[in-house]
Amino acid sequence: MLNNKTILVTGGTGSFGKKFIMTVLERYKPKKVIVYSRDELKQYEMSNTRPFSEHYDEMRYFIGDVRDYNRLKLAMEEVDIVIHSAALKQVPAAEYNPFEAVKTNVIGGQYVIDAARNTNVSKVIALSTDKAAAPINLYGATKLTSDKLFIAANNYRGKRDIKYSVVRYGNVMGSRGSVIPYFLQKKKEGVLPVTDERMTRFNITLQKGVDFVLECLERMWGGELFIPKIPSYKILDVAKAIAPECKIEIVGIRPGEKIHEEMITETDSINTVEFDDYYVILPSTQLWNIEKFINESNGVPGKKCNTGFSYSSGTNKIFLTREELKELIIKHIDGAKEIVYGD
Repeated sequence: MLNNKTILVTGGTGSFGKKFIMTVLERYKPKKVIVYSRDELKQYEMSNTRPFSEHYDEMRYFIGDVRDYNRLKLAMEEVDIVIHSAALKQVPAAEYNPFEAVKTNVIGGQYVIDAARNTNVSKVIALSTDKAAAPINLYGATKLTSDKLFIAANNYRGKRDIKYSVVRYGNVMGSRGSVIPYFLQKKKEGVLPVTDERMTRFNITLQKGVDFVLECLERMWGGELFIPKIPSYKILDVAKAIAPECKIEIVGIRPGEKIHEEMITETDSINTVEFDDYYVILPSTQLWNIEKFINESNGVPGKKCNTGFSYSSGTNKIFLTREELKELIIKHIDGAKEIVYGD
């Protein structure tokens, strides 16, 4: 699928970008992989780190901002596939600097769409978040807007052979600013601050997120919003998995947070199709034969979801146990084993 292809990753020095590129280099023989990001230091460090340093001939590092259309268009010359993972993601920062989030997440997203359409790109996948479903903070609102832009881009692609789709998933285990690294840090103080003891979240490892994007690249028709079936966890179970001896201090929910996250709302249910291990929210404008898509897009036919269905971290069918959480944390977060076991 990606052999002899040129791939551009916006936000390529971020956690997802690096893991995605690492996986592509391990599994495929791409013609070229372009890292598109703003931070020259991160690009320098990445270029001198294995396995990227071992693939000097395939790797390219392009300083640029998704807010700069001309630079994006230049970077996308002769590119086949674009993975758009660049975003301003911190909820408090977006609330304090709202138009900066709009410029990157919304206007930048539109520039990615336009630059891809006006070059020879054939596939674009944009990364989304569970916070884009029924958003209550600006970050979620900008990502919902971005999702709509990428889906609608299929309406005016004309005769160009290009497809745009979106992948939405929940909290990435161990991502910067998330609860697990925070609890690992707080363990040494003997007290874990918990916002609300009822809180639940979806959970996905970084590798599984990358694998899901690669699967969606292969199966996309253009216009889908893909959502993986992933487990949830209870915040108190995370706390007990990391530090069962610590005191729990309830500090109150923060502005822009939900008790439970959603990836599919009840309103979305009328346009949602369920497959064996993922869901698809169909485009609001019909782009292809829906029945054919349901029967042929996955090898195994899907089925329309019932009206009123929702996919929430609080009502999810699968919850991680404390022991499963501990195993995942130790496996996927550097240094966690020593902290959890006190070695």
